[in-house]
Amino acid sequence: MNLFSSVNDVTDLKKLIEEALILKADPFSNKSLGKDKTIGLVFLNPSLRTRLSTQKAALNLGMNVMVMNLDKEGWALETEDGVIMNGTTVEHIREAAAVMGEYCDILGFRSFPKLQDRDEDYSESLFNKFVKFSGVPVVSLESATLHPLQSFADLITIEEHKKTAKPKVLLTWAPHVKALPQAVPNSFSEWMCKAQAEGMIDFVITHPEGFELAEKFTPGATIINDQDEALKGADFVYVKNWSSYQDYGKTLPGAEHWMMTNKKLEGTNDAKVMHCLPVRRDYELSSEILDGPNSIVIKEASNRTWAAQAVLKKMLEGL
Repeated sequence: MNLFSSVNDVTDLKKLIEEALILKADPFSNKSLGKDKTIGLVFLNPSLRTRLSTQKAALNLGMNVMVMNLDKEGWALETEDGVIMNGTTVEHIREAAAVMGEYCDILGFRSFPKLQDRDEDYSESLFNKFVKFSGVPVVSLESATLHPLQSFADLITIEEHKKTAKPKVLLTWAPHVKALPQAVPNSFSEWMCKAQAEGMIDFVITHPEGFELAEKFTPGATIINDQDEALKGADFVYVKNWSSYQDYGKTLPGAEHWMMTNKKLEGTNDAKVMHCLPVRRDYELSSEILDGPNSIVIKEASNRTWAAQAVLKKMLEGL
């Protein structure tokens, strides 16, 4: 595996889940695999779970780890080609990524969308240039449109906690105080649709009208605008806000009633509730759920390590 940017980079989904769970049971079994290998984790945006879990995963595999907050510690980066660099940018991504590739055997890269120009964000130009010019295997630590390590951990968590062979998994929109990217819901949908196609789950999405995700990420998903109807019989409820894809980057005022509560869970199959974190308590998701028995958000976050470790193991095996 030379690239991990979406579920499409995974050749055998079920096997990768199995490998992650094996690593969870015996984290240091492949510690010699990363000996004398270095991973560089490059962040243009804040991170807690992705940063720490990927570092831990690499250390479990015996790797050296270097972390750089490029937005704060690096030179101002130019990403466009054919420009005369006589302004505020100091270093071009061509040289920056290439140099990082000289120092590291594997690179991780994280950047968020600007939510101003949909075509620009969805082209994934910045991430793709980093991959192209670095010349080494790259793992996405979240890009403008996708967050595959999160979604892989989500699927591991569902596999661990499912009570039926084919659980109903619901992605529900939630309110938020600001416009958020579509990366997590896009990615979650992409992975769940793949899992559904392989007979692992039934997948449903619910959101207010106007918050449809890009169709390429939702093939086969059942989409319902009535949240109460969508919740019926759900085994897992994944709560997440996202801004509009059609009216790009816009959010919806006055939709606080979409927040998930214990009352709403009464229509489910005693559903386990998931969220990628960070979460706005009692606005995006109620404290009664987060502090109650239905929440598995901490276990979900814990699985970020094993998702990253399974991916890094695959990359190391190819070096």
